Amino acid sequence: MQKMLNVLGEPLEPCSVNPLTGYYRDGNCFSGKENDAIHAVCIYATKEFLSYSKSVGNDLSTPMPQYDFAGVKPGESWCLGGYSFVKAVKDGMAPQIFLHATHERILELIDLETLKTYAVDL
Repeated sequence: MQKMLNVLGEPLEPCSVNPLTGYYRDGNCFSGKENDAIHAVCIYATKEFLSYSKSVGNDLSTPMPQYDFAGVKPGESWCLGGYSFVKAVKDGMAPQIFLHATHERILELIDLETLKTYAVDL
């Protein structure tokens, strides 16, 4: 298995186990090559961000019991897709993020200095 490193080049820390997040639903924002959406950014969800995300077609807050998904609530952490994060940055709506739990693959889409401006764990 590929080494799980965060954007700082350190071991990737878990993002959330409650709710259980990640492309692989293992609590980590690890993004392997098969994860085309690059679910690599560990965000801190707020009501404002969840409303914004829903308004642009990425509804993270509505429960979907058929997928055992309770919906993300304000105050929870979640692995967000990289393209969604970049769009939120461009729209001026990016959430705060946890760099220690954000996988290095996001650096394919956005630079570290920009990521640091949204970090809550530096």
